[in-house]
Amino acid sequence: MDKALFLDRDGIINEDTGYISDISEIVFNFDIFNVCRTAIAFGYKIIVVTNQSGITKRLYTGDDVIEIHNWISNIFEMLRIPITAFYYCPFDTDVRCRKPNPGMILQAVDEHNIDISRSLMVGDKPSDRIKLDNLKSLILYSEYTGDDYDISEISEIEDYLTIYSEDCD
Repeated sequence: MDKALFLDRDGIINEDTGYISDISEIVFNFDIFNVCRTAIAFGYKIIVVTNQSGITKRLYTGDDVIEIHNWISNIFEMLRIPITAFYYCPFDTDVRCRKPNPGMILQAVDEHNIDISRSLMVGDKPSDRIKLDNLKSLILYSEYTGDDYDISEISEIEDYLTIYSEDCD
C-alpha cells in the first residue's frame, strides 16, 4: 500500500483569499513546492482534499473548481511534482465528505490504495483535523486556528515528513 500527503488547497497550496472562482485569483504558497518534492522523495502520493462550499453558495460552479484544479495540476506537473488526485466537497453542511469528516480521504484511500496509518494530512483550519484515528494531521497557523495549530510555517512540514517517514517505514 502507498502513503499520501493529503493537502488542503486554500491556505496550504495557495493563499486563502476567500472564495476563489478563477485561476487568476490563485497565489501559490511557494514553500509548498519544496514540501511536495520532499514528500515525493519519501514515497508519498500528493492528494488534495478541499471543502468548496462556494459551489452550494452559488459563488462559482463545480466546473470552475475542476478548471482551477486542472490548472494547479499542470503547474505542479511542469515543476515535476505530480498530484495524484483532487477531491472536493461542494457542501456547506455537515455531510460525510465535508472536512473534518473523512469522506474525501476514505474515497482517496479506496481509489489509490493508500495506507492511512502511513499518511499525513496538512491544513490551515481546525476542521482539517480529519476524524480518522490513524491519520496524523498537521495544522498550519492561520487566522482560523487560535491556539489549535502544530506548525507556524509551511516549510516545517518537511521536518515532519522526514521524522514521520522514518517512524513509518
